[in-house]
Amino acid sequence: MPSRLLRPARAGRRATQPRSTGALGVRLPLAAAAVVAAGLTAACGPSSQPVGAASPSAAGQSAQTLPAGTRSASPSASASAEASPTASPSPSASPATVSASAKAPSRAQTTPPAPKPARTSAAPAPARVPGPGYDSSADAQKLIDAALGAAKADGRMVLLDFGANWCGNCKAADKVFAQPQTSAILGASYHLVKIDIGGDSSANSALLRKYSPSGGSYKMPVLIVVSPSGTVRTDTHATGNPALTSEGLGSFLRQWAS
Repeated sequence: MPSRLLRPARAGRRATQPRSTGALGVRLPLAAAAVVAAGLTAACGPSSQPVGAASPSAAGQSAQTLPAGTRSASPSASASAEASPTASPSPSASPATVSASAKAPSRAQTTPPAPKPARTSAAPAPARVPGPGYDSSADAQKLIDAALGAAKADGRMVLLDFGANWCGNCKAADKVFAQPQTSAILGASYHLVKIDIGGDSSANSALLRKYSPSGGSYKMPVLIVVSPSGTVRTDTHATGNPALTSEGLGSFLRQWAS
């Protein structure tokens, strides 16, 4: 009797043991998952970033591991690369380049302007004084025109000397003109034109009557002072000749020089 009772009990245990073992098998995976989740939460702490955001450490690590010259497609990686102090600056924005260009002075600042040439108020070179005698073959009108043109340029007067190579007074006047003192006055204040009226030149005789229209017999030399504009200032045929000496001709020339 007792043995029979024990057998069903053992059989019942055997029948119920698989049921309890199955329930325990379901509970054990759930408990293990809960323990693992609790461990992860305790180790890492609650996350303050939204779902899908990359962690800073991961972004920095990915930026550091990128090879040189490779662009990162991640905005956060490019931003961290720009903010990194080791990033090389652009050559145009280099402080050394900017400071060097700022310190380098321009050529216009360092090169002084060329000095202007000083204005000189020196008197013009002395005019040429013809030698003694009269050239009967010369074109007297051209000589007068050239002298008037030069007088307009430098402000000197024109001295017309009508004479002849055989005239004694004309030779005396030539000797005085050749003296240094008289020659200096002539060169500084006059353009001297010597015109031969001792020959058969009708053109030269016409020039004498043009500048000394009073006519009659002329006492040579006839000295006529003409301004640069061509106006006759004095005519010795009308006023009489000065003394044919250094003092006489010198005084005459200084009187009509200006």
